[in-house]
Amino acid sequence: MQDVITLALPFFGLILLGFAAGKFRNLPESGLSWMNFFVVYLALPALFFRLLSETPFEQLANVSFVAATTFTTYIVFAISFCIGVVATRGSIGESTILGIAGAYSNVGYMGPGLTLAVLGEQATVPTALILAFDNALMFILAPLLMALAGADNESFLRTLQKIGYRIFTHPFILATIAGVLAAALEFRPPEAVNTMLLYLSNAAAPCALFAMGVNIALRPIGRVPLELPLVLSIKLVLHPILVFLLLSWLGGFDPSWVATAVLMSCLPPATNVFVIAQQYGTYVQRASSFVLIGTAVSIITVTGFIWALTSGFLPTG
Repeated sequence: MQDVITLALPFFGLILLGFAAGKFRNLPESGLSWMNFFVVYLALPALFFRLLSETPFEQLANVSFVAATTFTTYIVFAISFCIGVVATRGSIGESTILGIAGAYSNVGYMGPGLTLAVLGEQATVPTALILAFDNALMFILAPLLMALAGADNESFLRTLQKIGYRIFTHPFILATIAGVLAAALEFRPPEAVNTMLLYLSNAAAPCALFAMGVNIALRPIGRVPLELPLVLSIKLVLHPILVFLLLSWLGGFDPSWVATAVLMSCLPPATNVFVIAQQYGTYVQRASSFVLIGTAVSIITVTGFIWALTSGFLPTG
């Protein structure tokens, strides 16, 4: 247990430091935009490109792993969406936000920091694959369902164009594609460029976790909906258990890949849940409750899954 605390404390400690800074220093939210830009467009993409480009290409073409993890995320989304349909009496827009809250892990800000801290660099490839395909799945589901709900007053063709644009211009996905291509071509950047990428990579996890804490602190906690405990239970507990069972049933995966998938899926709802709700003007205040409360509860649940994986309680191989 001491080893588990040693792994979890620095991780959540950086989030708590960011949260405290956002709450007690009264910093303007405008300043946070530069930190978010640095994390999303520079530090994390540099981390993924550098590590993926150094990975043998045959390790990257694991279609069964991508299919299993993305399918599990979709199943969890569907379950949460159905709960939303009941809870909101048939509102497709609000149910979509609930589905996203129940399936969209904070894979960007929290994922790399957690998996690399617990499992080391062997978690890089599965982390990047899950991050890229889970983001792509949500970029597809959100606008399609919101268009169906009438919250997005655009033509179907325009909606498809928006989906394609969001997928193929997202820095995480672009960095993943570039890293895979570099691995396939066995391309190595010049030493000076590689050193700069290393500097950016080393800053990625601490800056992302601190920025996330500030982000949460600056978001208002709205009305806590009755469906929150059930949807958070699905996100924090059911999601990782389902992905573990599916990967174990399929078999043939490296234990570190299975452990990475469990850790990525047990993360709390992404801050993008609030951003998407705000974008469509749907379920906004309650969405912020999912992010804030989910992150707080995940201190216990994520630590529990770290213990289960490191102690062998969840055997991954």
